[in-house]
Amino acid sequence: MWTRYGNGLYLSATQELAEGATQEILERLKVLESRSGQKEIAREIDADALLGTVEPPTQKYTWEKTKRTSIGYFIDRIGDLNMEDITREDALDYRDWWMKRMLPDVVNGKPVKPAKPNTANRHIGNMRTLYQAFFTHFGEEERANPFRKMFFKGETRSSILPFETKWVRERILAPGLFSDLRLELRVMIYVLIETGARMSEICNLMPDDIHLDSNIPFISIKPRQNRELKTPDSERDISLVGVALEAMKQCPGGFEYYRDKGELVSANLIKAFRQRDLLPTKNHVIYSLRHSFEKRMLEANLDYALRCTLMGHKNDRPAYGEGGSMEYRRDEIKKIAYPVQKNMPI
Repeated sequence: MWTRYGNGLYLSATQELAEGATQEILERLKVLESRSGQKEIAREIDADALLGTVEPPTQKYTWEKTKRTSIGYFIDRIGDLNMEDITREDALDYRDWWMKRMLPDVVNGKPVKPAKPNTANRHIGNMRTLYQAFFTHFGEEERANPFRKMFFKGETRSSILPFETKWVRERILAPGLFSDLRLELRVMIYVLIETGARMSEICNLMPDDIHLDSNIPFISIKPRQNRELKTPDSERDISLVGVALEAMKQCPGGFEYYRDKGELVSANLIKAFRQRDLLPTKNHVIYSLRHSFEKRMLEANLDYALRCTLMGHKNDRPAYGEGGSMEYRRDEIKKIAYPVQKNMPI
């Protein structure tokens, strides 16, 4: 399906897309399968070298890994086809396969947890995106996408519940509750609470993204060469107030130990929250802190455009500004900030 390189060069999936050699991904997956009778093990062991990701993990790496997984699923079910040979029928077959995976099943006498609609939508969407990117590169932007208009209704991220304000104030912000955690993890908890930023955005802050010496302290969420943001609207400046400001002073250079390790941070924090009984329901996760920030802004009647700016969401209303000055942002966030206890332990 894809032209093999004879020089042994290892290119990332993104580079291959850009250079018109995206089919190389599927060829490399075939090599992985030939190296082991157990495909999943082969992918885990050999994927870094064969798929061009020998550099340290980054957000870009995580993004590419998801795309490669989606391609692997497609190969397992449909086969290793030429891009131009993928038909609507193939795509429908792939969709039906995911539909069956969402049904309860039993394998070897043991129940198998069904796939969620979100999972199926993500992998089908990845194939749709890759197909479009491939033919767009060759100037066929109008080519009918066989994965078009395929979407399963069901659970979405909205099922994640926000922490109630009282719960955060009385339980999560209890003095000394996280004293046994690494300083960086403790600081990130407080920064997440008062900024509504995503975990990956916080743990990847660079020293020049943190402006503690400014008249109005703030952090900048911005893309880097090897680190993309979730959306263009995610680029923004967030004023630091309350517990976030006090905590950030303890890590003025960012979180070097956890940089590009968002999954590790999430795993450590969810474990810490479970051990302290800080998750009221199964629908509460660390990401609930972001939902809580948004909910507090809404309930305090903060301006819609400002809420979009601070959350990194697209503003679907006519734009009359850019979210206001830093002074305005600070003053508005202060309206919902949690009180900082005297001699607050970080």
